Amino acid sequence: MAALGLATLVMTGCGPRETLRFGWPTGVTPEAEAMGHLWTWAVIASLIVGFLVWMAIFYAITFFRHRDGEDSFPRQTAYNMPVELTLITLPFLAIAVLFYFTVVVENKVEKKTDDPAVVVDVTAFQWNWKFGYDKVRQDNGTYKVYAVKDGSPFALQAQREAEHGHPLPLPAGGRSDNVRDYLRFSKIETLGTPSEIPILVLPEGKRIEFNLAAADVVHSFWVPEFLYKRDVMPFPKQNHTDPRFQIEKITRTGAFVGRCAEMCGTYHAMMNFEIRVVSDQDFKSYLQWREKGLTNAGALEAICQVPTSVTTVPFETRRKTGGDTPKHLGDTWRPVLQNCTKRAIGAS
Repeated sequence: MAALGLATLVMTGCGPRETLRFGWPTGVTPEAEAMGHLWTWAVIASLIVGFLVWMAIFYAITFFRHRDGEDSFPRQTAYNMPVELTLITLPFLAIAVLFYFTVVVENKVEKKTDDPAVVVDVTAFQWNWKFGYDKVRQDNGTYKVYAVKDGSPFALQAQREAEHGHPLPLPAGGRSDNVRDYLRFSKIETLGTPSEIPILVLPEGKRIEFNLAAADVVHSFWVPEFLYKRDVMPFPKQNHTDPRFQIEKITRTGAFVGRCAEMCGTYHAMMNFEIRVVSDQDFKSYLQWREKGLTNAGALEAICQVPTSVTTVPFETRRKTGGDTPKHLGDTWRPVLQNCTKRAIGAS
């Protein structure tokens, strides 16, 4: 039995941390840690219950098995009230305790405050992402607002009409632009394309709010290290969904891949993005460079961050790469440019 247990542990490839947490991954948010604690204690409780059930089974088959000369029908205890009350009460108590701690953790995960440090608009579309900064809290407690009200979800459609010189069929069954008036736009946006992975830059240690919206079908916003995903719905009001969620903070800097976790069409599996977490000071510098007109890549370079994704690559619409996809994109723990000096604001 000892050899079997050791072999099981070794063949799973689990280290001591994974073993003690029963396989729960390491997260980078307090919400992920809270879910990890719930998972660990729930598994421990399950093992205790399983052990007691196994012992009861072994006890029954050992001491109450049929013996020669005995009545073939065992003595019944159908009206043994102490036993029946015990067998009813104990499972109820176990379920009640598990339910209580589940609600506590769920409330923590779903908690929202009125003063997040950064509010980000996330727009999913087939098959990529657009990120925009809605507002960012300044050092004096006030918010700097980047949201704009005059954006149009069909601006590209109007541009194509001008290029073709004649009207083209409108999206959404010919309905007007305001059919998707829930979509949001910002002065500072990062748009993913088939040749560029969108990188969302966020500060370490700050409460962040995500406002999710889909321009077409249902998608899902998933960052594996958050250990949490949320469906991205079109028409959230009509679908009776809350498109907002918050995380208390991201506990370390680095690069984290993000994915769509809802089957949304042909290139669903390639609909990736990257979260780039930097220090609070670097985040402020990044925003200032974006305000000056630098692209997302240019602003990242200005704060000595690798300007392209180090976690994933753009998708190839021909579904083949020709073997030119690099095996190593960069250091996800420290995606910084070597021998780089951060540019001062106002420098050319």
